Amino acid sequence: MKLRKFGNIGWNVSEISLGCWAMGADWGDISEENAKDILKTSFDNGVNFFDTADVYGDGRSEKFVGELINSTSERIYVATKAGRRINPHEAQGYYDKNLMESFVDRSLTNLRVETIDLLQMHCPPTEVYSNDLTYEMLDYLVKKGKVKHYGFSVETVDQALACIQRPHTKSVQIIFNMLRLKPAEEFFKMAKEKNIAIIIRVPLASGLLTGKMNTDSSFPENDHRNYNIKGDAFDVGETFSGVDFNKALKVVEELKSITPEGFSLSQLALKWILMHEAVSVIIPGAKNSDQVLKNISVSSLPDIHDLMQKIEDIYNSHLKTDIHPRW
Repeated sequence: MKLRKFGNIGWNVSEISLGCWAMGADWGDISEENAKDILKTSFDNGVNFFDTADVYGDGRSEKFVGELINSTSERIYVATKAGRRINPHEAQGYYDKNLMESFVDRSLTNLRVETIDLLQMHCPPTEVYSNDLTYEMLDYLVKKGKVKHYGFSVETVDQALACIQRPHTKSVQIIFNMLRLKPAEEFFKMAKEKNIAIIIRVPLASGLLTGKMNTDSSFPENDHRNYNIKGDAFDVGETFSGVDFNKALKVVEELKSITPEGFSLSQLALKWILMHEAVSVIIPGAKNSDQVLKNISVSSLPDIHDLMQKIEDIYNSHLKTDIHPRW
């Protein structure tokens, strides 16, 4: 597993790491045994960075990650998120120091740690990113010793650009994949100049970029690919990257046609992200240990310089008009 520098805070993290949403909720049922196996397989094969959130299964995911942390003396970096428990989910809650501290205290208990390595605001309303009160609240949590560093999970490039203007923002988590190219423009350049860590989520576009889906694909009732297909539960860009499902299937077939020998489509998708130097870490999810191992293997696959323009051309031809202006 190759390591990358995580912004300017001195961490060296596994470039392919693990996103722990699926073991919490919203991706069908994952048993406790399976969740623990996914985490152990990841750790045993070089993953040292795990991303979770307090709302993933109402703490279920954090508790699994906490058990892993406490099973070893080796350094594991854990990022969690807070804010989505604010109900109604409005900006004012992000300025409430006592409320946010209560969320952090709950995560500390779930993770069984004394301080959180990286706390991320969990896709808050747009006005939160530019309000001084947000940063006063976060600096307060750092000063109290409950949080070491903080960053933001964002939906749009404009939100990412807003929060990296602040001196203590250490990371931005953003959706970026072969169906969502906009972050690689202005944002990647500015984040690299400021030495801000970039965490890439939804790298496989909710499974579209595994190449295993077709027009007959269906999903469990408790899977966001069923109930959020039109953005009824949260931002539609989190599900299939906001791309029309049938249009995406046609794009996937074109991407399959240029996938090099020795790569699966999902491995091509992850390697394509790693080709962007500004990226610090990718956090694909997994529903079993086989998926973990397949994802991790990408770190040792050869570079794909010759395909970068072809992939961009496919996006520009089929998706840019629909996707670029929205996120």
